[in-house]
Amino acid sequence: MQLRTDDIALFMRIVELGTLSAAARERDMPVSQVTRMLVRLESAVGVQLLHRSTHGLSLTDEGDTFITHGRRMLDTAAELQGELSGKVSGPSGWVRLSVSPVLAQAVITPSLPSLYLKHPQLHVDICADDRMVDMAREGIDIALRTGSTHTDTVVARQIAMLQRGLYAAPAYVAAHGLPVTPDELQQHRLIANSANPALNRWIMSTDDGTREFLVKGHTRTDNTAVMLSLVLHGVGIARLADMVAQPLVRSGDLVPVLPERIEVAAVPMYAVMLQERHRLPKIRACIDHLAQWMTQVTTDDRAARSPSTVRKRSRSR
Repeated sequence: MQLRTDDIALFMRIVELGTLSAAARERDMPVSQVTRMLVRLESAVGVQLLHRSTHGLSLTDEGDTFITHGRRMLDTAAELQGELSGKVSGPSGWVRLSVSPVLAQAVITPSLPSLYLKHPQLHVDICADDRMVDMAREGIDIALRTGSTHTDTVVARQIAMLQRGLYAAPAYVAAHGLPVTPDELQQHRLIANSANPALNRWIMSTDDGTREFLVKGHTRTDNTAVMLSLVLHGVGIARLADMVAQPLVRSGDLVPVLPERIEVAAVPMYAVMLQERHRLPKIRACIDHLAQWMTQVTTDDRAARSPSTVRKRSRSR
């Protein structure tokens, strides 16, 4: 049985993407070439792997068995290549990273120069999207996620704690002032998240205990990067990740809003990897770097959010 790893890899992508044409577009090759590869692979194993009809593609029983063993073969080959090349020149190759647009801009982008200085053979492909991606179908190596991540198909490593606060731009403060108590929030222009309603439940401490504010929003968006832009342009007050907002507070571009009244606890952020890829040296190197970078960012954020620091800022304004 003469099997080519590239044929196996292409077959996996055909199955994940669902069509020969999609796999051809991804590889930038003619569909006829993908078809010849599939014929060559089926000839090598001596069985039909895919049912092909006008309704699409479906795995045969033999194809389903081949998927399991083929994935192991590719993972073993990739891990071996990574280990051997890593011993010579360090981790190398492309790493496809899925992250929200705002974290891509504010956290991932500034972390890359030091990553490339440490591992010059690494290359990062950033997929910036707020939706939950299908890691296998879209070829994602690492996805940064919060909340529950544990399934049988992925491995999750905690790399940071994510905390959110309320922020506004100096231009907004100049035009509308700042709320002094949580009840005054209702008189202000608030920006809501139309994609994740849970982020519109703001838990605040009041003189009578705690209170949940359900924010409908003067303005709404489904994109975290757009939300940050709206705040920076003085459109309103929004709930933002501290690791995004606090550097802008230090530069004078944002102002914390009721920082001592926020009651929402920090949540863990995970680097999520497919079960079969998490041991690859290039992936381990990226995650180690991101964990170290975010630890420093969150340490700076905690210092910036300390009561003494907040009071000093309030007096300076």
